[in-house]
Parts: sequence; C-alpha cells; structure tokens
Amino acid sequence: MKHLLDFQGWTRAEVESLLDTARVMAEVLERPVKRVPALQGFTVATVFFEPSTRTRLSFELAARRMSADVVSFAAATSSLQKGESYKDTLLTLEAMGVDAYVIRADAAGVPHQATRWVRGAVINGGDGRRAHPTQALLDAYTLLEALGGLEGRKIAIVGDILHSRVARSNAELLPLLGAEVWGAGPPALLPQSLPGVRLTPRLDEALAEADAVMVLRLQKERMEAGLVNLEDYIAHYQVTEARLKKAKPEAPLLHPGPMNRDVELEGTLADSARSLVNRQVHNGVAVRMAVLYHLLVGRER
Repeated sequence: MKHLLDFQGWTRAEVESLLDTARVMAEVLERPVKRVPALQGFTVATVFFEPSTRTRLSFELAARRMSADVVSFAAATSSLQKGESYKDTLLTLEAMGVDAYVIRADAAGVPHQATRWVRGAVINGGDGRRAHPTQALLDAYTLLEALGGLEGRKIAIVGDILHSRVARSNAELLPLLGAEVWGAGPPALLPQSLPGVRLTPRLDEALAEADAVMVLRLQKERMEAGLVNLEDYIAHYQVTEARLKKAKPEAPLLHPGPMNRDVELEGTLADSARSLVNRQVHNGVAVRMAVLYHLLVGRER
C-alpha cells in the first residue's frame, strides 16, 4: 500500500501483518531506550487543518521513536489564515522534501486529494465524518489484546454513529477481522445504513451479550442545532453500570476520545478496571509506528 486512506482494498492478511508489526513496535517501547533507527533520514509532516490531541501527538512521537525528522503544521498559525489553500500548503511542504504526510481535515476527501498533489505517503488522520483508519487499527489492536481474537465476537458501538469517522472505519476493519459489529444510538444519530454494521435504535439489543463496547462522543461541531436533546440522550443512551449488565461480564469498554464524562459514558465506568481508554492511547503510538514503517520502508524496498 502506498497510502492509508481507508480500508478499501485491504485484505485481512495485510491488516494482520501490520498489527504484527505493531506488536514488535510495542516491544521497542518497553525498552529502556525507546528508539530505533528504522526511519532515520525520513521526514514526516503532521498536517492538521483541524484540532487534535491524541492523533497528532502519537504520530509525532511514533515518528521520533523511529528516528524520523518531524515537521509539525498547525492551521491556526499558518498562511491558511491569509487565504492559502490546502493544495498550496501541501505543495509548500512537498518542496521541502517531506516523505510522509499525516493529514487531518474537517472536510471529507482532503487526504485523497492530497495523493494527487504530493509524491510522499499520505495517511488519513481523520477527514470530516468519513474515515479515521489509524484509530480503527489501534481499536482493533486493543480489542485483540483484551479478547485474544475477534472472530465471531460481538462488538457494540454506541452513540453518535451518524457523524463518526471512527465508526465508519471500524465498520470497515472489524468485520474484516471476523467481528460482528452492532451500532446503537438515537434514530436521528443513525445513518440509514452502514455496511458491515447492524444498526438499531434499541441500546439493549446492541449491548446484549456483547464481548466489548465502544462508546462514541456526541459530535456537536458536526451536527445541526437541535438534532439531539442532551437530557434525552443521557436518559436513554448513556452507557451506565446498569445498562452494561446486558453485555457479557467484564466486557471491556473503549472510547476514541475526547470523552464527555457523564454524557455518553457514566464517569465511574470511565475510571473502572474494564475501561481500556488509556490503553487505546498507549497502543496508538505502536500502531502508528507500524503504519509509518509499512508505508515508508515498504516503499523503499
């Protein structure tokens, strides 16, 4: 693969190979010296036209752990404020000799367009509500750690599925690894269909005997005003201790962040032993190291 834009065209074997590399990278991160020279001489640019904490910092740390040079671009302090286009911004970075671009944008399709403008590898760090493939990869990696395998496992995704790029990428990836994926949320926050996912407005149905539960944030910045009543959402769709009893005992909880405590997820659950939220963040560095390695070292070969 030259780029990571989504999982269209990926095979299960390719995904599993990447996750195997992530396990090797995780071992590197456990060493006293958490650095290898795998990407020495390469330059990675994090190009974020939209704010981010976890994705941006973990990619920058991942690149540095493999000895790459890192160029960090922030829209708020760039020439975008003077009217420069996304294309010209990327062409400027291309002229500086960047080898890989991690791109986040509020509009769907920007990373795809970028592959026409630059020669380097393009990684989708989240585009609009369309896709967030590295988040799905770290989710899958974390689930595999917790469950041992995904074949035949029921994974429930709960919340604002309509606006979630994380849900869409997991809908592509988790079934590819053998999981049965259910999605639950208010009717106004469910798409008409989502390939790979069984959608239902009934939370209990999605949680019933679930092996793991992924909770999504209400993305108010992407939804129309008045689309959801917060009190109604909390009353009927907040994942609580009582509602989680429908799932299998000790079913782990995931959340891609940022989290609104006591809105989509009961605060005590966020800090409970079954919460893998911080583990997801931890695993994100190893997974993104693997992505950079596969795209850059693989291209050189």
